[in-house]
Amino acid sequence: LAALRLAGAALLSPGSCTFEDSACGYQWDYAHLPWTLHGEGHYISVDTSYEGEKAVLSSPDLYSEEWSCVRLIYQIAKTSDSSPDPARLNLYLRQEGESFDRLLWSAKEPSDSWLIASLDLTNSTKKYKLVLEGEMGQDKSTSIAVFEIKITSGYCIECDFEENHLCGYVNRWNPNVNWFVGGGNIRNSQSILPKDHTLNSALGHYMYVDSVYVKHFQEVAQLISPKTMAPISGCLSFYYQLKQESSIVFTVYLRDMNGFYEEIWKTDSALKADWALAEVDFNAPYPMEVIFEVAFNSAKGGYVVLDDISFSPVYCSNQTGTPFNPASAGCSFEEDFCNFYQDHKDGPGWNRVKVKRNVYRAGDHTTGFGYYLLANTKFTSQPGYIGRLYGPTLPGNLQFCLRFYYALYGFFKMSGTLAVYIFEENHVVQEKIWSVLDSPKGIWTQAEISFKKPMPCKVVFVSWCKSFWDCGLVALDDVSLSLGSCQAADLLLPSPGECTFEKDECVFTQKKRGRGSWHRKRGPTPTSYTGPKGDHTTGVGYYMYIEASNMVYGQRAYLVSRSLRGTSGKQCLTFFYHMYGAGTGLLSVYLKKEGDDEEIPLWRRTGEQSISWLRGLIEYESDTNYQIVFEAIRGVSIRSDTAIDDILFQAGPCLEVEEIQFSSGYPDSLNEIEY
Repeated sequence: LAALRLAGAALLSPGSCTFEDSACGYQWDYAHLPWTLHGEGHYISVDTSYEGEKAVLSSPDLYSEEWSCVRLIYQIAKTSDSSPDPARLNLYLRQEGESFDRLLWSAKEPSDSWLIASLDLTNSTKKYKLVLEGEMGQDKSTSIAVFEIKITSGYCIECDFEENHLCGYVNRWNPNVNWFVGGGNIRNSQSILPKDHTLNSALGHYMYVDSVYVKHFQEVAQLISPKTMAPISGCLSFYYQLKQESSIVFTVYLRDMNGFYEEIWKTDSALKADWALAEVDFNAPYPMEVIFEVAFNSAKGGYVVLDDISFSPVYCSNQTGTPFNPASAGCSFEEDFCNFYQDHKDGPGWNRVKVKRNVYRAGDHTTGFGYYLLANTKFTSQPGYIGRLYGPTLPGNLQFCLRFYYALYGFFKMSGTLAVYIFEENHVVQEKIWSVLDSPKGIWTQAEISFKKPMPCKVVFVSWCKSFWDCGLVALDDVSLSLGSCQAADLLLPSPGECTFEKDECVFTQKKRGRGSWHRKRGPTPTSYTGPKGDHTTGVGYYMYIEASNMVYGQRAYLVSRSLRGTSGKQCLTFFYHMYGAGTGLLSVYLKKEGDDEEIPLWRRTGEQSISWLRGLIEYESDTNYQIVFEAIRGVSIRSDTAIDDILFQAGPCLEVEEIQFSSGYPDSLNEIEY
């Protein structure tokens, strides 16, 4: 058996490498720092002995129709204390047909010995490469080493404990009771432990906890799984044995990133002298850890042995329920109310309205010329007027993040004019979870709320005015719901090809910086009657714009992307632009292919367009590497501030088509509102 296992280890799966005598088809990018292969130490490394920013290592082409797990054994070592820009190791997924790499994982913590990272890769029909990037940062002496990359089919929470890295499972250290590796002729326990379950021999390994060192009542040992990095649901199974003199409490929990525990399984009190199979339904829609916890009551408590943790995407209990889809609880109101509704005993309530492009009144948030909801309290004569909008029923015991955009007009006092309640269906209690305090007038502002309720519930949006003399307009748009808390969602890795300008200029650079270039800004621009009042992303974030008062008529400013990977097939570029001001000039988007001097015009707008942020859509193709160029030209007067925000590159054709790619001026219907 041992010989068979060693032979199996020699036949590594594609993309796996122990760096013993070769790099297994991994190649480094000669445009960056070189990696060094240390055959005697079985690792590959890069350090600061060469000058440069980073080293890049990419795998051969890989293909996986099944779910798989990537395990990376690595170390970041440095001599000095922490610097503001430490070295880090990044792992990217480079999919066929995509111009951008997707960041899967990133680490910057230095350590004295190797660490393990486990990452789930969802099944895909596309070919892909794994790309490792070592960023050297500002430290004087740093080295980054990779000892092993292993790709196995299956899920990262599965483990038979036969390998020394234990699949990334870790014991939470306790002075008296801990999980240890048993089997394989290890005789470090005072109890007589069984053969392992995987190989059913003394050579196999498992995890165990022994009560012999227990000092206090209810001392707890915890074995913690790697974090789930992709949504999974199904059946978690494992084998265990209990030998107890006094009661042992053996429990399995799920723990989310906020530290909340949810018990999913507990032993019954019956004696399990032989290997017993436990199966439990498991649902991890957002990152979670599985915790195997054992509590003893005395030093004569006996032991618990655990082996062969596995996972199947089919529920154990024949339940056929489809997992909750959070998209069903969101709405952009472009077509209808989606799954939202109102009880009409309140009066007219919320209406779907659309404002044509104009220079007086803002349109919707989704496109700038689509539909949104408006609670027009001016239409009612009752003071204390309330308009309620109910969302669909949400399942209990799940963590949610609710995001939406709102805009307020015509109120003297803003506070409390829009509120969000949770309505629990089993009893008629409404709990207020958010209300507006103060907000810039007429700007689409994003709100985000995290909540979790034990019972099924509904979200209710309530607009109201306290007196007849202070009634205004409340606008609502782009309601979205995601699983997990909003804080956890903010920690998630950014979507590749997306730029909101919140942190920096992303993949874009200026042709030349100066007064007449693009500037990153938040809030309104300095000149009145031109430029946006806030950004498109949140209403209070950053955007890029040209400051016309620093430029002369006809002067150009260029924002140029870095070189993007060419792909076969169509690509879709979405962005938001703001062209408000009587003297507004031109905004153009060009495609510049590598090796070509000519820039291909893709899209253009001339003159004042709207007081709103408008959505631009461009479909293009390039099979060679290319750059995207945003060119703004200053118009005839200082009222010519032009801005862009929320740029998104996506593979595949655009789902919608913009009728006009090149246009000038705005339409005649300047300030019409459609109900």
